[in-house]
Amino acid sequence: MTAFFTRCCRRIERGLAKLLPGLLLLAALAAQAGSIEPTRAALSPGDEAYTLSAEFAIDLGSRLEDAVARGVPLYFTLEFILERNRKYWVNEHIVARSLGYRLAYSSLTRQYRLTTGSLHQNFPSLADALRVVGRIAALPVADKDALKSGESYEAAVRLALDRSQLPKPFQVDAITDRSLQVEAKVLRWQFTAPLAVAQ
Repeated sequence: MTAFFTRCCRRIERGLAKLLPGLLLLAALAAQAGSIEPTRAALSPGDEAYTLSAEFAIDLGSRLEDAVARGVPLYFTLEFILERNRKYWVNEHIVARSLGYRLAYSSLTRQYRLTTGSLHQNFPSLADALRVVGRIAALPVADKDALKSGESYEAAVRLALDRSQLPKPFQVDAITDRSLQVEAKVLRWQFTAPLAVAQ
């Protein structure tokens, strides 16, 4: 009788040993956090202001994608900062600009609705809506006279999921659950204001 139990236990151990790597891989994939990574950004002088153009690769992760498809709105914040380097003092703050987005799914129209301020736009898929959130084109960020010609500045841009705007149960879960976390990376670059053209 003891020999029978020993053989059964060994078979169970071998079966678990074969199954364990697959289960660990599934758990790791399920626990992956999303990410928002800037792929490019640039400042350009316009007629009256300097404008920002940027692109972000957005991956919310399956848990947040499922949440928004079930009607939970997601809020994003675009943050831009421009500073001038100083040798013996902290950087001089030149300008800061932020822009908020609200992304929600309407089960009535079966469309994703993206809201920025008072502007609304509908999309047939989440991928289309996220593509627009992740593409900033010609956003005015600084007046022409705020930057000095020929001076070098440090610019930084970031797009982040605003977890404080999530429903309370999601906020609590997002503290420990990696599948509800979205890592937002910052892109920094040097910018030199072009010299004024003599007329």
